Amino acid sequence: MGGFFGVVSKQDCVLDIFFGVDYHSHLGTRRGGMILYDKERGFQRQIHSIENTPFRTKFEKDLPDFSGCSGIGCISDTDPQPLLVRSHLGLYALTTVGIINNAEELVSRYFSDHGHQFMAMSSGKVNSTELAAALINQKDDLVSGILHAQELIDGSLTVLVLTKDGIIAARDRLGRLPVLIGRNEDGCCVSFESFAYHKLGYEDAYELGPREIVKVTEEGFETLSPAGKEMKICSFLWTYYGYPNSNYEGVNVEVMRYRNGAIMAQDDQKRGLAGDVDYIAGVPDSGVPHAIGYANECGKPFARPFVKYTPTWPRSFMPANQKVRNQVAKMKQIPVPELIEGKKLLFVDDSIVRGTQLRETVEFLYESGAKEVHMRSACPPIMYGCKYLNFSSSNSEMELLARRIVQELEGDEGQKHLEEYADANTERGQCMLKTICEKFGFSSLGYQSLDGLLEAIGLDRDKVCTYCWNGKE
Repeated sequence: MGGFFGVVSKQDCVLDIFFGVDYHSHLGTRRGGMILYDKERGFQRQIHSIENTPFRTKFEKDLPDFSGCSGIGCISDTDPQPLLVRSHLGLYALTTVGIINNAEELVSRYFSDHGHQFMAMSSGKVNSTELAAALINQKDDLVSGILHAQELIDGSLTVLVLTKDGIIAARDRLGRLPVLIGRNEDGCCVSFESFAYHKLGYEDAYELGPREIVKVTEEGFETLSPAGKEMKICSFLWTYYGYPNSNYEGVNVEVMRYRNGAIMAQDDQKRGLAGDVDYIAGVPDSGVPHAIGYANECGKPFARPFVKYTPTWPRSFMPANQKVRNQVAKMKQIPVPELIEGKKLLFVDDSIVRGTQLRETVEFLYESGAKEVHMRSACPPIMYGCKYLNFSSSNSEMELLARRIVQELEGDEGQKHLEEYADANTERGQCMLKTICEKFGFSSLGYQSLDGLLEAIGLDRDKVCTYCWNGKE
């Protein structure tokens, strides 16, 4: 997906940018970048690949070469960025988070005549941030340009623009991702994650509404274009992507996960399921808080039957090669035999997407002596690939475990009944659960209901995007 951090200050802000961006490293694994602006030296930019080395270690050596009282940086899971753009709107730096599903159409429609060109990436695709800049530059000012780009794009577009006068921050038109402003005595920052600026001494100042565009300077911030009324913030932020300390729309991630686990435990108790397990455990790391909430609610002891060894491989979704990824996942799982041998275990995972690594985990637990392995997913079955945010590398929805099982059970006819399959109270839902249990060797399997997930988040359900579960926009 990706994250960003920017600062406008009365003091040199290089270190704030460096640490603020680094605190977004959990959101992406491809590229990292920083651009600083200094009145004497102008813009300074550096971009590095972070596919095999974390952001911090790649950029530490660059810090002495940076200076400035304003800047932006990003963690990108796709394009090299931020970009430095020169146009009739002046010289500015740009970083984006989101996805442009209709990139080829936009290039063909608006830029197919002579005189327009885009630098192709190694994949042959256009850099989406460069395309966003081209769309912005079609208008006479940055604010109009950003609104124009957001309207044309099928997907989502959240933007930070660094100019000589400050930062312009624009939240996606449906607010799918958060944009927050922090403030201290020297200036302001703008961030995806609130905890990133809390650690740097900034206090909460403002959270942009959907579609809102705000100018941030060392003196404060002002709205340049008002917020819209409709919001569809991504619910997956709370179940998986968000860091435990993060708050989105006033809802803390860790607290939501405890509540979510407790709701799952209540549902299981009503159904009389998994009452005699020895331990409740979380699939590390993001499944752990959901499991804590589950254990606290049902009164069963929480334990860690296996831990992940992360000093060598800190990020589970690297490297890109699936065979190597599977081996790395296996190498990272370190058992605690005393908590596994002869035990009935109930694990809670944040989600079940493709199921590849989960199969390895279950086999590993049985090989380590587990008597029973029960599995719970902290969100409903994922039936649709996200088309609004770039957090899935799936080439086909048939890569999703739930969709694959439906196809195996009923073929194309089953694809007409996805809502039933996602509901454990229906015959089709029970059939899907039974089939997955048989394939993976689970003693039982349960998914959080959509109603339970939305209850745990606590926002108006119409303001939360649930597309990946029910396909509703």
